[in-house]
Amino acid sequence: MNKIAVLAGDGIGPEVMSQALKILDIIESKSNKKFERTEALIGGIAYDETGTPLPDETIKVCEASQAILFGSVGGPKWEGLAPEKQPERGALLPLRKHFSLFANIRPVKIFPALIESSSLKNNLIDGGLDIIFFRELTSGIYFGQPKMIAPDRKSAVDTMLYTEEEITRIAIKAFEAAKLRSNKVCSVDKANVLMTSVLWREVVSNLHKSKYSSVELTHMFVDNAAMQLVRAPKQFDVILTENLFGDILSDEAAMLTGSLGMLPSASVNEKSFGLYEPIGGSAPDIAGQNLANPIAQILSLALMLRYSFDMNEYANMIEESVSKTLNEGFRTKDIAGQSTDITILGTVEMGDKIAANL
Repeated sequence: MNKIAVLAGDGIGPEVMSQALKILDIIESKSNKKFERTEALIGGIAYDETGTPLPDETIKVCEASQAILFGSVGGPKWEGLAPEKQPERGALLPLRKHFSLFANIRPVKIFPALIESSSLKNNLIDGGLDIIFFRELTSGIYFGQPKMIAPDRKSAVDTMLYTEEEITRIAIKAFEAAKLRSNKVCSVDKANVLMTSVLWREVVSNLHKSKYSSVELTHMFVDNAAMQLVRAPKQFDVILTENLFGDILSDEAAMLTGSLGMLPSASVNEKSFGLYEPIGGSAPDIAGQNLANPIAQILSLALMLRYSFDMNEYANMIEESVSKTLNEGFRTKDIAGQSTDITILGTVEMGDKIAANL
C-alpha cells in the first residue's frame, strides 16, 4: 500500500486538492495500485485549531508516509502573528528542513493552447516552452546563521552560507535530469560579487568535468538570467541555482505561462520522499467560490507519481489529459485570456473535464 499525507491547508487549498484526489481515484483504477491517504492540518487552519501552524501530529503523519501532497498555506488573517507562528515561516520552511527536501523542482511549461495567455509575444514562445528549475531549498540565505534584527532595530543580518556537499547534491539532480532532456544545464549564480557563488561555480564546474562532461554546461549571472528569461526564454532547458535566486527566477518564469495556477512543484530528498505543491499560493480572495484553477494541483500529483512512486506512465497520462482539456477549449477564468472561442469552467467542472479525458 502506497501511503501519502494530504495537507490541503488554507484558502483554495481544499478546493483544488479535492480535484487532484479525484484524479488519483482514476489512477488507482487504471494502475491497480492503492494509495492510503491521511489528511492532516497545516498552516493557518492548523494554527486556529491547535495554536501552531505545524502540529506534531502532522509531522507524524508525514513521517509515516512516502510523500506529501500539499495544497497551500497562509493569508491576511495570519499575517500579524509572530514569525514562527505564521503559516509560511512556521509550517512550510520547517517541513522542508525536517525532511531534508533540498531539491526544489519546478517545471515551467507553456501548453500550446495557452500561448495567447502568456505575457510574452508569441514569436518568443512559438511552439510552447519547457524549462525546468532545480533550486537548492534547504540552505543559503534563508537558513544561514546568524539571522537577526539588532535590538535598536536599526540594522539586520542574514547570513548566506553554502557547503560543497549542498551544492554537489543539487547539481547532480540537475545534470541527471538534463541527460533525459536536451542535455544542457545553465547554472545561475552571482560569482562576480558573492563568495558563495564563487564556490558554487567551482563545485558545479568540477562536477561537470569529472562526471557529466557529456552535458553542455553554461554559467550565467542571476541579473542576466532574469533578463534572458523574458528576452529569449527558449534558450533554457535545465536551470540550476541556489535558494534565493531560484525563488525569484522560477516565479518570474512562472508568469511566462500566463498563470501561477498552471504550475506545479516538487521538493524532494535523497530517498525519493517529496512534498508536491502548486506554486500559486492560497488565493484567499477567491476561496470558496469555485473559481480556482486546479491544474497546478493536478500536475503536482503527476510529479508525485513520477518522483516518489516511479509511475512515469501515469504521470504522463495526467499531463496529456490536461493538455487535451485545454486543446478542447476549456479554461478557468485565470487562463481565459481574450479569446472568445473557449468555455470557462469552475474548479469542479475543470476537474471533471480532466478526469473524463483521463
